Parts: sequence; C-alpha cells; structure tokens
Amino acid sequence: MNDDQLKGRPPYPFETIGVAIAFSSSRLEAVLAEAKIMAECFHARLLLIHIGEQTPAKEATLRDILARLGFDALEVKTIWQQGNPVKSLLAICKQNLVDLLILRAKRREKGLSYYLGSVVRGLSRAAKCSLLLLTEPEINGTPFKRLVVSGVQHPKTICTIKTLNYFAKGVGAQEIMVVTESDQQGLAMAMAYDSTANQSTNVKEQLSSEEAKQLHALVCRCAPCEIKVSEELVLGRPGFAIRQYAEKVNADLLVINSPDAKYGLIDRIFTHGMEYILENLPCNLLIVHSRVS
Repeated sequence: MNDDQLKGRPPYPFETIGVAIAFSSSRLEAVLAEAKIMAECFHARLLLIHIGEQTPAKEATLRDILARLGFDALEVKTIWQQGNPVKSLLAICKQNLVDLLILRAKRREKGLSYYLGSVVRGLSRAAKCSLLLLTEPEINGTPFKRLVVSGVQHPKTICTIKTLNYFAKGVGAQEIMVVTESDQQGLAMAMAYDSTANQSTNVKEQLSSEEAKQLHALVCRCAPCEIKVSEELVLGRPGFAIRQYAEKVNADLLVINSPDAKYGLIDRIFTHGMEYILENLPCNLLIVHSRVS
C-alpha cells in the first residue's frame, strides 16, 4: 500500500472497521456483536483480526459465533497472523486502510489485563486509524446515548468533534458534552509567591471566562449535528479532570484526540494526560486519529 493513501485521509466515514479478536476472552461474542452493529450503522466492511495461531478449534468457534450473530449479510474478511500484537495490528490496519479499530479494554489493569493494557497503549500511540475501546461489550450492543468529548484547544480537535458528530448520528446518541479542562491549580501554584489572593482570583476568573468563550467558538465552528450539545469547563489536570467528569455524568463514551507523537522519556516520568484515562477508563473510549500533521 502506498503511504500517500493515508496522508490527509479523513477519519470518517468509517468505510472499513477492524476488530481485534481474542479467543481467550469471555467477551469474544459480545465484541463481535458490537462490531457487527457498528458495521451495519456505518455501512462498513468488517475486518476480523486475530493475532495468534490459527487452529481448527478457533476456526470452528469463530464460525459458530458468526452464524449465531447473523454475519451472513455482511462483507467480512478474517485475517490470522502471528507476531507482536501491536506491530501486527498496526501493519494490518495500515495495509487494509482501516478507519476504526475496535478492541476490548479493561477499566482497571490487574493480572492478564495489564498485558491487554500494554497493547492498547502501544496502539493508541502509533495507530493511523481511530480506536474504539469497549470496556463492557454487550451482545445487544452498547447504548451510546451520553457522549463526552475533549474540547482542548488543538488543531486536531475540530476534526475530532466532527468525527464524533458522525459517530453520534450513526449510533443514535442523545447528548454530546464538549468539555475543556482548566488546570487553574497549577496556575495558582505558579503565582503563589508573586501575587496577592485577589490578584490570583481575578486571573483565574478571567482565565475561565476566556476559556469558556474559546470553547463556545470551537463548538460553533464544528457545526454540530441535530443532537443536544452542552459546553462544560472543568477544573483539574488534563486527562485526569475529564476522566472524572465522564465518570460523574455516567457517560457511555469518552472521545479524545490521538496523541501528537510517540511518548518520550518526560512522558514516562510525568504522567501524560492520556495515561490518566487509560490507567482507569471511566467508560468506553474513542481515540480519534485525524491525521493532522
């Protein structure tokens, strides 16, 4: 595949949806059911990807599940490949121009889920497609009704919100909450030795007002769909604050930009915003890769 096919390719529509399948998971059938629903919602072809040994037993299990779920009417391709899970999935998605990759993800990492978490982290940092992480996949499909999206000031954000509008319309969502995080505690600490209490309060109020205006302008630019849209300013560290907010409002999906680049040494020493979310997922997570340079 020519790399030029990916450069500038928009993140939506979802023409090809990939789903990573693991036969060791008790939620395999639920993950496949969710993928089927997504493919039907967005009229996409479906790519089933298993990184591991191809055996007659696995083939029989997969055939049985697909038959029960009624996959006959869908355009489905199955890929079996052995190798490093992250590198293999990245290569397969790139070769097949996958627009959305669906994965099972644990909310908290314990035991085996730590391994699963490392795969998710590797993909989130390097994938050239969007990722949908399902924490509790359901046979009848997840009711994506309340969606929270990061309204951070960044060139990718407009594309991310527009992708969410497309997703929300496809799945029948009822509400979108666009959230900007304001780390005023960090600002207060920086001003502590050089400002009076009144000066610090005035600066924080001015900052909140300006951030609220920027958030509103951002929402207006994104031409949101015919779904209720609210704007929220939350206080706290980036990543940590929006994770808490999504949990507080019982969101069905949290949506964020893909990271700008692979994390470096500094990110491994000081927790990166995305790490706050991945280490303790509040709900399902959509990471939108907008391919904005």
